[in-house]
Amino acid sequence: MPESADNPESFTYFPIGIVRSPFPDIAGMPIQPRGARGIRGTIEIRPEFVAGLKDLEEFSHVILIYAFHRCNGHSLEVKPFLDPKPHGIFATRAPKRPNAIGLSIVRLADIAGNNVEIEDVDNLDGTPLLVIKPYVPAFDSHCDAKAGWFDAVSHNATSVRSDERFR
Repeated sequence: MPESADNPESFTYFPIGIVRSPFPDIAGMPIQPRGARGIRGTIEIRPEFVAGLKDLEEFSHVILIYAFHRCNGHSLEVKPFLDPKPHGIFATRAPKRPNAIGLSIVRLADIAGNNVEIEDVDNLDGTPLLVIKPYVPAFDSHCDAKAGWFDAVSHNATSVRSDERFR
């Protein structure tokens, strides 16, 4: 919740849960869900938020918004994983952002109590989860979208892995 509803300059967020994945370290993990096909993980939802999962099982995919909790500081220009040329941070998906917040779209596999089973997980184990939103193709997919410099390199996201550059 915002520290003050009257102050748009200050926010405090808290995790609704924790993402559990097979990736204990940043180095070697997938850089996008597309490179994590079939990799399973679990979201452990805090008990006070379990009621918010009602009807989520009807969706095939969910959007996860989370904190890049192992990033220190930020860079306004970075060399992203998929391109050796530097780009402005806002033209990349690199984690060293002024607000270290990430987004992934993952497959929803199952919900059992406070555990949400997911696939295509590209998160570090222990990632604090801020929000789950349903993925709605009619709202979230834009067939006429352009992806800038990613258009030439996005096919490499299935094989490129993370390294230490954004610690």
